[in-house]
Amino acid sequence: MIYKLFKKKLHFMLLCTLAVLCCFSGCTQHNYKAEADEQVYNIIDQKWNDDFGSKANYKISDTNALPDDIKIEKAIPLSGTLTLKDAVRIATAHNHIYQLEKELLYTTVLDLRLARHDFEPWFFGSGGGGYASSDGDDGVGAAAAVGFNRLLATGARISANIAVAWVRILTGDIQTGSLGTILTAEIIQPLLRGSDPKIVQENLTQAERDALYQIRTFNRFRKTFVVSIISQYYRVLELADTVKYAKENSHTLDWLYERVGKLAAAGRVPREELEQVRQDTLRALDTCIQAEKDYKQAIDEFKITLGLPTATEFQFDENELKALTATEMTCPDFSEGDALEIALLQRLDIVNSADAIIDARRKIVVAADSLRGDLNLTVAAEIPSRGLSTSEIKELPDILTTGLELNLPLDRVAEQNEYRKALITLSQRQREYEQSHDIVTLEVRQAYRDLMTAMQRHKVQSAALELARKRLKNTHLLLQYGRASSRRVLDAQSDLLEAQNEAVDAMTDYTIATLNFYRDTGILQVRPDGMWQL
Repeated sequence: MIYKLFKKKLHFMLLCTLAVLCCFSGCTQHNYKAEADEQVYNIIDQKWNDDFGSKANYKISDTNALPDDIKIEKAIPLSGTLTLKDAVRIATAHNHIYQLEKELLYTTVLDLRLARHDFEPWFFGSGGGGYASSDGDDGVGAAAAVGFNRLLATGARISANIAVAWVRILTGDIQTGSLGTILTAEIIQPLLRGSDPKIVQENLTQAERDALYQIRTFNRFRKTFVVSIISQYYRVLELADTVKYAKENSHTLDWLYERVGKLAAAGRVPREELEQVRQDTLRALDTCIQAEKDYKQAIDEFKITLGLPTATEFQFDENELKALTATEMTCPDFSEGDALEIALLQRLDIVNSADAIIDARRKIVVAADSLRGDLNLTVAAEIPSRGLSTSEIKELPDILTTGLELNLPLDRVAEQNEYRKALITLSQRQREYEQSHDIVTLEVRQAYRDLMTAMQRHKVQSAALELARKRLKNTHLLLQYGRASSRRVLDAQSDLLEAQNEAVDAMTDYTIATLNFYRDTGILQVRPDGMWQL
């Protein structure tokens, strides 16, 4: 009877326990994610320096979201016109590489969170119960334990737990029970190797610095990414102008063909000139077709860059290119030497490279410490009690033990290898910094030359465009009065088309060269809306 009753109760308890565990697991899954997000972004906020740029566009989206959950069409304005600001906004929200950089920042800070947790108390708890029957004796028992482990900055490891065990024998009408508990605590303190707090906390120190490095890397990436999006946007607009000029050229040649055809019919020009015009007309039509194809291809590639499906339809804002035309060209108010000095102070990538040397020097100290012997002081305490019935408690005396454990450094081949590798790593980091210094110098000097060249070229091409327009107008007048051949008009028209394309290319090159210059000097900053400022 007692056995059947206990069996029912045991089944009920197991079912209740499983139900509670399932509910707890399901209800806390979201809480675990929210807690991790909160801690990670708190760390990022603490380490983010205002000099890095605005604290925006760095949080990852819900990793549980499916691709179908992202309403990509809502990213395009209702007007159907994609402005430059919209393009940058969409790219930072949907570009795959940008999302990977955000996730890399997040996971790096997650590693820091775990490194910090190494020096926090690690709590644990366990329990169980069961039923047993042997030689006619039935029994039920249960056990539970709870405690914690902790690592201190001195290298000491502390562990403590309390365990409780209960056994009850069920045999007929005879019932006996006992309860046992034990409290144990242990401290292991290194006295030689691994006793210096700087050595013990090296993993934490490196994790802290890695998180800072990744924040810098992410901000450097944001600058290059925004410049690349703006540059690609302007290049697409440049191709749009190329298509427009090609169509205008084709229409002009069609008009010229009709005009020369009338003159040829009247015998005022030879038939050969009419055939030349026709040949140029066909060539202009082919150029128009090729320009249209290149423009559409560039749009599709830009959609991929933005992270949008190629079937997404939108128009580019032509006012962005007109705004560039109205913008006055200006030179930087500092010299090439000043720009280089600023870059070496503000470029986040070279700051990371310099800090890597400090890390390498620290690793040498850690490797040298591992060459020492081990001497550990152990202190353990045990407070047990057992055979406790419901009517009588018998306590056993407390037990305290101390001891020393020595391990002589007789075999340190692996540690010697690590120490030598640490020395080599320091040399590598120093060379990498020198190379980074040279690369930054090269990039700034090249960016400065590109900017100066682009500005001069823009002035030259603008003047060439005005001259080409005047020349074409004059040749049309001469052709009308029969004082110029159609060949001269064709040459003037071809030169105008080339001047138009070169002028818009020079203007785009100047704008992109300006962005690249401020990017390479580290002056350019990314605003919360994704656009740039100085």
